[in-house]
Amino acid sequence: MDKAEKRNPFFTVVMPAYGVEKYIDRAISSIRKQTFEDWEIIVVDDCTKDRSGEIAERYAAEDSRIRVLHHEKNQGLSPARNTGTRAASGKYIWYMDPDDYVDADLLEQVYHSIERSPAQVVLFGHVEEYYDKKGRLTYTHSICPKEHYFKSAEEFRPHIIELEQETLYGYAWNKFYLLDYIRELKLDFERIRLIEDITFNVKYFMDIESLNILPITPYHYGKRMEANLTNKFVPDYFVLHKQRIDMLFDQFSYWGICTEEIRSVLGSLYARYILSALERNCDKRSEMTHAQRYKWCRSVFADGLFNELIPVARAKESLSLRIALVLFRWKRAILCLIMGRGIYVIRKFLPMVYSKIKSGR
Repeated sequence: MDKAEKRNPFFTVVMPAYGVEKYIDRAISSIRKQTFEDWEIIVVDDCTKDRSGEIAERYAAEDSRIRVLHHEKNQGLSPARNTGTRAASGKYIWYMDPDDYVDADLLEQVYHSIERSPAQVVLFGHVEEYYDKKGRLTYTHSICPKEHYFKSAEEFRPHIIELEQETLYGYAWNKFYLLDYIRELKLDFERIRLIEDITFNVKYFMDIESLNILPITPYHYGKRMEANLTNKFVPDYFVLHKQRIDMLFDQFSYWGICTEEIRSVLGSLYARYILSALERNCDKRSEMTHAQRYKWCRSVFADGLFNELIPVARAKESLSLRIALVLFRWKRAILCLIMGRGIYVIRKFLPMVYSKIKSGR
């Protein structure tokens, strides 16, 4: 491989690093083991306080395809990804989380799909790996999409709601993006906790024409009881996820395909977020009294998005969601609060049971 090829690899892997010294070694190693070798890794050390940056530097000293960029102060996930994007030189860019790892043939399979059908995005499935508080792997759950090679917007847009249902649309780490198109859009990751990925994807997908979906699960997504973001208390959880549903509703409306079927799916997703918020409102850190939780419930029932989507929402397989939808349509705040309290107790005292139920949705 000559110097020109080294400067312009086919893939750029952007890996933000903060507090991941236990995991980043495996993440970088899984890229170095790839059967397709035309790549670069840009590790962005977001002023980490542990040895994450040091470990990345050690790999960079061994492999010229690896670079480490250092932030002088901690800025967060989105700015770290944006730093990596600005430094990238590959044809396609991929935002990999440093506490995950991938199978050795991922890049090769993505490359072959692009050879077969050039696309603005290549999307693939993943394996959720659930770890308990002691770091032990307790169970796994695979999410594998159906194979598609879409060559027009009209073909793929109706399928986006299925990807969202399967939790495949919102992530950034299960997609390879065309770097020139990101730069053409002047697209950055926004500093919006929890929904930075879906915000980026909604903007990127708005006017694209081509999408490859691969029926593979090479990405191993670690969900850890002690550190996963979704287990931390986020005060504006519901506001952010309502914004997510709003964005999706606006996207399907822009595409002219916001059918009753799509609104039904969006309604079921929105109902899940309401149910989760009811549970989170029981957390002491919410500092909400029973009266405040009741008032919150009534305000949700009065909201326009609720009355647009919940009446047409359906729950096919989830018993808890079917019950919740009945209570939501009846607008029975007290019963909703009781259900939220029950879920809170299960999540607090039986977290792995809660995770299994949730992953099996």
